[in-house]
Amino acid sequence: MDDGLETVGGKGRSLARLAKSGFHVPGGFHVTTAAYRGFVAQHDLQAQILEAARPQLKEGSLSFEESSARIQTLFANAEIAADVADEIALAYESLGDKVAIAVRSSANAEDLPDLSFAGQQETYLNVSGAEEVVAAVKNCWPHCGPRRR
Repeated sequence: MDDGLETVGGKGRSLARLAKSGFHVPGGFHVTTAAYRGFVAQHDLQAQILEAARPQLKEGSLSFEESSARIQTLFANAEIAADVADEIALAYESLGDKVAIAVRSSANAEDLPDLSFAGQQETYLNVSGAEEVVAAVKNCWPHCGPRRR
């Protein structure tokens, strides 16, 4: 599997490197950026995301709260393609019978000099069941973008 930053994000890449170096890393799998990009393309969301991402001026400061809520709604109202959901379910089921896992978003550019990801990523703990894992993956996707420092 390609464990490059552009494919699996910073957390995914770090976990893959640890596992390849012989460190004990709990079983898991990556949902790649290709799945995310396919979801966005399938539902023609790119232009809508960019439109929704415009900040509002609140009390003299820029706020992305409404932008974030609009983008989350875009994702919530769209379904993951059946083949992608099936692949996620199969990967999850390969870990064991109803094992509880963490589902985490992982940006493909981690804390750069002019970008911060603090508070932008999402984590769901103790997720068990294939449908629940697929839902948690979709819920992570709107939280994968950077913000200016």
